[in-house]
Amino acid sequence: MKSLFKFISKEKASLLPKVSGVYSFWDERDILYIGKAVDLRERVKNHFQNPSFKDTLFLHKVKKIGYLKTNAEIEALILEAKLIKEYQPKFNILWRDSKNYFFVAITKEEFPRVFLTHQKIIKKEAPEVEIEYIGPFVDGRALKKTLYLLRKIFPYFSSKKHPSKKCQWCHLNLCPGPKPNKKEYQENINKLKEVLKGKRSFVLKELKKEMKKLAREERFEEASKIKDQIFALEKIFENAKIFEREIGKETNWKDIENKLKDILKVKKISKIEAFDISQIQGKFAVGSMVVFKDGKLNKKLYRRFKIKFTKKPSDFDMIKEIIERRLKHKEWDYPEIILIDGGKGQLNCAKSVKDKYVDLKDKIKIISLAKPQKQLFVEGKKEPFLLKNLSREIFNVILTLDKEAHRFAISYHKKLREKDYFQNID
Repeated sequence: MKSLFKFISKEKASLLPKVSGVYSFWDERDILYIGKAVDLRERVKNHFQNPSFKDTLFLHKVKKIGYLKTNAEIEALILEAKLIKEYQPKFNILWRDSKNYFFVAITKEEFPRVFLTHQKIIKKEAPEVEIEYIGPFVDGRALKKTLYLLRKIFPYFSSKKHPSKKCQWCHLNLCPGPKPNKKEYQENINKLKEVLKGKRSFVLKELKKEMKKLAREERFEEASKIKDQIFALEKIFENAKIFEREIGKETNWKDIENKLKDILKVKKISKIEAFDISQIQGKFAVGSMVVFKDGKLNKKLYRRFKIKFTKKPSDFDMIKEIIERRLKHKEWDYPEIILIDGGKGQLNCAKSVKDKYVDLKDKIKIISLAKPQKQLFVEGKKEPFLLKNLSREIFNVILTLDKEAHRFAISYHKKLREKDYFQNID
């Protein structure tokens, strides 16, 4: 076990690499805890600088830190689960049976189903069949993202009965359809299992061998499908971003607040609201509002808006509408900062609405993020900031809020589309 990790003393944690990977805390000779991170240095530092209640139970015992660098976040997620299962660290096991830990459950049927579950409720999910489960995984959100990406490569069933026609997952290329090839389906499930167990290299090797065999037999269409799977699998292990960047948790919020106050020229920042729009050619147009309060995202305060504009709306019209509707709600408490997705035009639209509220004119500052250049426009300032030129902490805060607003808008948009689809299905 020890030979797997590179070690550093607790006092030298600031020398850990700033890359994704898995870390472990040790006393004199035993492993206490295993975790994963998108940034090993920041994550380990956070344990000591902002300890949770769980951290306080073992941090005083830590003498050294072991770490393993990974090439990708997905690799770190899977390696973390593999090592926790194999080595049973004392303080991971203490919490493993709580509902904070997750398993990928795979039924042993003619056409196996795959679903996410807590270990304790597996029998309730599928009491009539035998189940293999892979885990434990600590980060449920990252696991869901990983399964979504892998399902695009190895489509699978998540429910027992499939309708006679294509389901919603079929249209997203996540389901094999009503009548899949049994052998091909089972092979895909086996490959999915191996990847989730940390045997990606083995799966890639087998896929390449299979592709070459099919090409030799001049079964080029089948060989092309395998080639696509190889390419997709390699790509997600290189590029996929699956971990939540918990702003305010991995950094000192007071430091970030002071830097933001200096850049935006405001006296106080206790609350930031970020807004985004999602639509397809004006259909199912929605807006989202996410809230960053006292150094962390507060999902209880999130709001979503179904666009009411009767004509074919532009982005500017929709921004005006959702900002107008938001500002009418005094009971939600106003933020000091409003972040809009878009450029100078979108910022001016939001500002024109805010300025109608005389008492808010100087109490709320509007900023906007224009992509792909990642330019940050600030109300009252002629030239934008380039996000890359700001501190890493500011970069992370702005980008995380923008992405979270986008994610929340998209999720509502998809919900409306799916509702419409099922209402109009034959």
